Amino acid sequence: MRDLMGIMKQAQAMQAKMAALQSELDQVDVSGASGGGAVRVTMTAKGLVKGVQIDPGLMVADEREILEDLVVAAVNDARAKAEQVAAERMGELTKGLPLPPGMTLPF
Repeated sequence: MRDLMGIMKQAQAMQAKMAALQSELDQVDVSGASGGGAVRVTMTAKGLVKGVQIDPGLMVADEREILEDLVVAAVNDARAKAEQVAAERMGELTKGLPLPPGMTLPF
């Protein structure tokens, strides 16, 4: 029975740490780029886009589709970086926990 109480306390502590981590990820900014840095996107590690910067030389009416593709690529680059930051922070949080292989938090 003591082990169950210990596990419950660990679970409560983990829940508090998870909430703190989620708040922290709102404050961490990542940047993604495409077109050799001509298009840059800044977002939080939770995926909220905060800004887009476009080199004025890309704003040619006949090449609108290229610019749109570059924006999409920059957003995807930033999102991948955000996911990496979140995974690294989560790994630090769950280090030492006896989780089964392949299981991650949050469930």
